[in-house]
Amino acid sequence: MHIVFFGDQHLDSLGGAQVSMRLQRAFLERAGHTVTVVAPRMHVRRTSSGSSVDLPSLPITVDREYSMSWPGRATDRFLDRAMTRRPPVDLVHVQADFWGAFIGHRYAARHGIPVVHTMHNRVDVGLAAVTPLHRPALAVLNVWRRAAMGGTGDPVRGTDGWAFLRGIAAGAAAVTAPSTHFAHRLEEHDVFPRVDVIWNGIDDDLRDEILAAAPTVRAPGRPRFVWLGRMSPEKRLLPFLEAFLASGIDAELEIIGGGAQRAAAERIVRGRDGIRFAGRLTYPQTLARIAAADALVQTSIGFETQGMTPFEAATLGTPSVICDPDIAAELGGGLWAVPEADPSAAPREREEQRTRALAETLRRAAADIVDGSAPTPLPAVAQAFRQSSRTAAMIAVYERVLTGR
Repeated sequence: MHIVFFGDQHLDSLGGAQVSMRLQRAFLERAGHTVTVVAPRMHVRRTSSGSSVDLPSLPITVDREYSMSWPGRATDRFLDRAMTRRPPVDLVHVQADFWGAFIGHRYAARHGIPVVHTMHNRVDVGLAAVTPLHRPALAVLNVWRRAAMGGTGDPVRGTDGWAFLRGIAAGAAAVTAPSTHFAHRLEEHDVFPRVDVIWNGIDDDLRDEILAAAPTVRAPGRPRFVWLGRMSPEKRLLPFLEAFLASGIDAELEIIGGGAQRAAAERIVRGRDGIRFAGRLTYPQTLARIAAADALVQTSIGFETQGMTPFEAATLGTPSVICDPDIAAELGGGLWAVPEADPSAAPREREEQRTRALAETLRRAAADIVDGSAPTPLPAVAQAFRQSSRTAAMIAVYERVLTGR
């Protein structure tokens, strides 16, 4: 098969969806398939793969890490010309939520190619975390969606986040989600009748290499925690750092990643011993740091459609402190779950409750690590999270779509 991925961001940029798509491409190619990735061109120096079509784009962040391509006729013409130099396309796999989704569905509709659409993003929660104007922003997004996808069989009306997701899924032959809890929400809100659950995975070979190099006995010293991700409000790094300080634990903390909130995060913990900002690391380096830690901390609530980092940690034998009850339930065990706040409380009080609960959970985790009673991740999660098994599951979806079953 020749499968064309469409993404909102270039695969060399930072992000869980990009990590997942890189792994999917590698394992599909290992299985003998051809993969082309269509995404906006980056505006920082990167070595682009020959299996990519980098669309004309504009940078949209100060660090120029992220960019966007405008979904319109000029982009359509550029893409069609680029694809004439590649093998005939069997299937389009849209793994985007904004311009990448619009461009991908437009391409598929023009050429009569079936679409599998993977939903990576809770659009409503993400916008609510970054702007108080999320409702009008969603209304504008839905207007843009209808204008950009008007010729792709998108009849969906509405102004909320679920209407937006229903609209971008309207032309798909199959929809997948990276977690059971997100798939259920998509079905409950009529985004798609039956959503296939296919977790994002971890590189099999790299996992085995890291585990082979890891010590069999915990190295002595203070408890070692690691947090990683994009430093933006929906990831809740700043509330986590406040809870970490409030906990009073004698522990080390490594923070991996980058983003707009890094300066604010550094101010909160300035002068505190044992807290280190590692910046952006490569995928192998990041996995090695997770394996070396005593616990990973996952702090977003309601935003993650899977939350890859706790699954990566579980696969490497590292337990997690988890704030999101859906992710805790998906993992099934081997973790410290942070108690939920009172949903009837006022927003400020609810956030204070979350901070107190996280601080107490961190104290409990640190004590368990010190006395050797930390929970052990479930072996079944480690096996099911291997990318080889995830790719086999996705190929089954592709074949179902192509045979019309």
